Amino acid sequence: MSQSEVICVDQLTKEFITSSRRGGFGFFGTSSSSNEKVTAVENLSFAIAKGERVAFIGPNGAGKSTTIKMLVGILRPTSGTARVLGKVPWLERQSLAFKLGCVFGQRSQLWYHLPVRDSLRLLGHMYDLSTKEFQDRLSKLVDVFNLAPLLTRRTSQLSLGERMRCEIAASLLHRPELILLDEPSIGLDVVARTALRDLIRSYSENEGTTIILTSHDTGDIEGVCNRSILIDHGKLALDSSIDKLRDHFGSKRTIQVLSELQTMEVNVPGISLIQSKPYQFEFEVDQAILPVSQAVALILKDGQVRDITIESIPLETVLSRLYKEGR
Repeated sequence: MSQSEVICVDQLTKEFITSSRRGGFGFFGTSSSSNEKVTAVENLSFAIAKGERVAFIGPNGAGKSTTIKMLVGILRPTSGTARVLGKVPWLERQSLAFKLGCVFGQRSQLWYHLPVRDSLRLLGHMYDLSTKEFQDRLSKLVDVFNLAPLLTRRTSQLSLGERMRCEIAASLLHRPELILLDEPSIGLDVVARTALRDLIRSYSENEGTTIILTSHDTGDIEGVCNRSILIDHGKLALDSSIDKLRDHFGSKRTIQVLSELQTMEVNVPGISLIQSKPYQFEFEVDQAILPVSQAVALILKDGQVRDITIESIPLETVLSRLYKEGR
């Protein structure tokens, strides 16, 4: 593990033993039980450098939560190794906790009936911050996250967006080197989500804090992260920058057409009809085969087009296709 690496995972594997019961029930029934081995994570290897903002993504049941639990020391792997901030998580969990920050979108670390300032003060005591350290750190976080109007209010009185700002500030109070974000924008409206993403990204850029984000919201992934690690069935499926992930289908464009015709057909290599309604059509163009300008010209030629829109394929579609390819 080099000095620039915050996390180093090597051939990490986690197996669970589940028991199942077979046979009849009742007075004359017989039953038997057997153990079955389930592999949640299999030979997983990757490294994350200081200051990276990594989206750790995959479909439900891919092994994301199991991996995270091993990285914070809650679970011990069946085989393989991992070091987080120079420590073996399952052997040095307590000392590692002082270097980690965690935010879970549906769980709060703030005391529900206490003013926010009191919750933060209690967390400062838990992390052994001196009075001066606490005041200096609180002052900075109040400025960054605009918390001044919220400090005297009880957590129960905050909107979800206000509470999430306070939750993230609380997780950063002890100046962690690594922060884990699990669905941080869940339930927030569009404005609050955008503001929260901007705050997280700018804080990481300014402080050099490493971020691991698990989310099904592609807006979170694009708005916060600069790298993605995709796992499926417990195995590494893709490890690339967000830009390269988008470029995975970057040669493709969608063309949405509003036509005078009820039906349209364009039988040309490189153009595929992916959605069709009367008078409304969506085509996908593979520019590796046919330039989008030529595709548009062909559609305009015979399509009696009233309106046309050209777009890049959204990241959400890219992820959906990658999940399907992995299966």
